[in-house]
Amino acid sequence: MATQNKLGFDVLSDTGNALARQLGLVFELPEDLKKVYMGFDVNLSAYNGDDSWTLPMPARFIIDESGTIRFAEAHPDYITRPEPTDTLDKLRAAL
Repeated sequence: MATQNKLGFDVLSDTGNALARQLGLVFELPEDLKKVYMGFDVNLSAYNGDDSWTLPMPARFIIDESGTIRFAEAHPDYITRPEPTDTLDKLRAAL
């Protein structure tokens, strides 16, 4: 993604939600939602690279070059997403 979109920053790829799990940001889909996903031909276990039917909570982190977390936000409701302009404002404020 970073190369394709010519991004000047790293993008995390979290196979199996390993990091998200360490951060307590993973939830498992209930059986009724698994059926909905499969109805759209979306097999999360294949995307995750393991047998899990898990998704990470929407979260955003701004981490500076020294590894200091300048901003963190996560929401347990997966349909609640931050506006991209809000993220950019937080990023500019952290610089």
